[in-house]
Amino acid sequence: MKKRFTDEQIIGFLKQADAGISVKELCRQHGFSDASFYTWRAKFGGMTVPDAKRLRDLEAENAQLKKLLAESMLDAEALKVGVRPKALNPQAKREMVAAMLEKITISERRACLLVGLSRTVLHYQGKAQPGNEQLQARMVELAGERRRFGYRRLHALLRREGIEANHKRIFRLYQGAGLAVKRRRKRHGVAVEREQLALPSRPNEVWSMDFVSDALANGRRIKVLTIVDDFTKESVDLVAEHGISGHYVVRVLERAAQFRGLPSAIRTDQGPEFTGKALDQWAYQNGVQLKLIEAGKPTQNAYIESFNGRFRDECLNDHWFTSLAEARIRIAAWRRDYNEHRPHSALNYQTPAEFAASCRTNRLSKVGDQERI
Repeated sequence: MKKRFTDEQIIGFLKQADAGISVKELCRQHGFSDASFYTWRAKFGGMTVPDAKRLRDLEAENAQLKKLLAESMLDAEALKVGVRPKALNPQAKREMVAAMLEKITISERRACLLVGLSRTVLHYQGKAQPGNEQLQARMVELAGERRRFGYRRLHALLRREGIEANHKRIFRLYQGAGLAVKRRRKRHGVAVEREQLALPSRPNEVWSMDFVSDALANGRRIKVLTIVDDFTKESVDLVAEHGISGHYVVRVLERAAQFRGLPSAIRTDQGPEFTGKALDQWAYQNGVQLKLIEAGKPTQNAYIESFNGRFRDECLNDHWFTSLAEARIRIAAWRRDYNEHRPHSALNYQTPAEFAASCRTNRLSKVGDQERI
């Protein structure tokens, strides 16, 4: 078996040789070869024991630095291969680790450390859950019917059907099915003054009115008069015509007042149909205040603007009307659905009709309490 000597012993052999003992005698006494002796002399010649110790420490440190440099270069190469932007979910991280192991000579432990993924999660095999699959299938069906509904409104619809599920579970299944609604692009460069709208305290306190334009299949334009109760969020009326004058607006308001009563105020923009004599005279005779927003500032009529956005997305943009009669039928059906079935986030995901009914019930109960007093 080949003997191993410490640095201190080797330096001792060299000193003995310098003192006059022949190399052959040293080799015979201690059991090493001539070649080993001359190799030691080239390395440790002229050194003391502390010098040899420092040399050994430097060599160990140098080896450690080389190892760290090699690992860092390998890590950098692995990150170039596997890392992708916004890879936050476990599945994306699993794919990154697989790409690293396939293309780079790197350990699984090191790849998981670079990606920030536990090895337990890497090897986890999900179990099929029939309940989740059925729930997700139902969400896909509802999303097909309500293409502009996000996961919160779909959650409200599922609760109506008696399906109890945590909102986080709904969101996870919603994302997994790829049902996310594309966000509307914001308009840039539009500098308007923001005005905080005061929320009315009761139904029929303030109505908002506006017009939405569209076209039939033959290219002829139509206008839709939209009226909304700012408190209950109900669609008071949606009227489609080729042309709507101020007198026509008055007739629509009178018809709506027969069923709902007159509002205390109506908020509109400064369109000619709303600033003409017909509407002004009708409002004066019936004690209704007309609130005109400033020109070029639609945010001052934000409730009706929000309603119009939903109306365009869910009704006008989804249908290609061949005639005015078809447009009226489709719009009336959408209005019923909006009032009676569509949950509204501002009403704690009640429908406008449900919220209006609860307001009437509360009002009647208060009147009954006052009469008993």
